[in-house]
Amino acid sequence: MGSKLAILPFIYSNLVNLEFDSAFDAFSGSGAVSYLLKAMEKRVSSNDFLRFAYHTANAIVANDVETLSPDEAKGIVAENSSAGTFVQDTFRDLYFSDDENQLLDSAVANIRVMDSAAKQSLAFAALSYACLRRRPRGLFTYVGRRYDDGRRDLRMGLEQHFVAAVELFNDAVHSNGMLNSAYNEDVFGLSLQDPPDLVYIDPPYVSPLSDNDYIRRYHFVEGLVRYWEGLEVQEATVTKKFRRFPSPFDSKVTVFDGFARLFDRYRDSILAVSYSSNGIPSRDELVDLLKAYKRNVVVHEEGHRYSFGTHGHRVGSNRNQVVEYLFIAE
Repeated sequence: MGSKLAILPFIYSNLVNLEFDSAFDAFSGSGAVSYLLKAMEKRVSSNDFLRFAYHTANAIVANDVETLSPDEAKGIVAENSSAGTFVQDTFRDLYFSDDENQLLDSAVANIRVMDSAAKQSLAFAALSYACLRRRPRGLFTYVGRRYDDGRRDLRMGLEQHFVAAVELFNDAVHSNGMLNSAYNEDVFGLSLQDPPDLVYIDPPYVSPLSDNDYIRRYHFVEGLVRYWEGLEVQEATVTKKFRRFPSPFDSKVTVFDGFARLFDRYRDSILAVSYSSNGIPSRDELVDLLKAYKRNVVVHEEGHRYSFGTHGHRVGSNRNQVVEYLFIAE
C-alpha cells in the first residue's frame, strides 16, 4: 500500500536534473524512493514511523556491506526453546499454521540476540516480507485464507519465503560511497544533524474513497518486529490488531496543518511531494500551501492504476485509476 515502486522512473526523471547532494525521505514506507536516491549517489536519510518499514531502510539504505549467510538464515528460523509463545497464543488459526507461528516466535528470539544491527534489520525485513508474501493479498485485515487464488506464493511455506527474501535483500546491499542513515521516528520529532538539500514527502493519502490506515492492513508484521512490546492488542477485534498510531495525515481536518508544519520545517530545502488526484488536499490546494514557503512550484503528473495484493480484478476500475502528482518546490 502506497509504494512508489511502479512509478520510480517518473520520480527519477523529475529529480535527476535537480541540484542536490543529500536527501531526506520523510515517509520511507517500502523504501523504494530511499533506495532510488541511494542509487543516484545521494546521501540519504530515511525515516518511517512503522518499525518494519524502518528495518527495510536500515537493511538496504543505511547498510552498505553486511549480508546474511545461508547458515545465519537457517539459524534464524531454527527452533528456539527459550523463545516466547506470543504468536502461537494470540494468533492461532488466524493467519498461519501452528508450525509457522512457532517459527515466528523462534525467529524473533533468534534475531534479537544477533550482535549486528544491520543483520537484525536484514532479518526483520526478510521476515516481514515473507509474512506478506505468504498471505493472500498480502494483508492482515481479515483472517483465514478466503482470498487464496492458488498462486505459487501461497503454496510456499513461510520458511521458504524467508530464505528467498534473505537472498533478495542480500542482493540489494551495496555502498554508494555515502554515509546513509535510517530512522524510526515521528517525522515532527526527528532532528537531522545536517539540513538536507532535498526533502521527499510521501505521507499517507487522505482520501474520501478509502482509509489510509496502514496499521489495520499491516498490524501483524509491525507487531512482530516489535514483538508487541508497548502495543496493546485489541482482543475484541477478529484480527487481533492494535490501535493505530496518531498522525495529522489521518484526517481531512488535520492534514492541511500537517503539510504546513512540514513545509515550514524544511523551508530551506527543495521540497518534492508525492500525492494523488484522489487525495485531500487537492492539487491546487497543495500548490497554494507550497507557495506560502517557496517561490517556484512545478507539478509533474503521471497516470497510474493501482491494486493491492492479488486484487487484480479491480485494477481497471475507475476508482483505482488516479493521477500521481510530484510537486517540486524550490
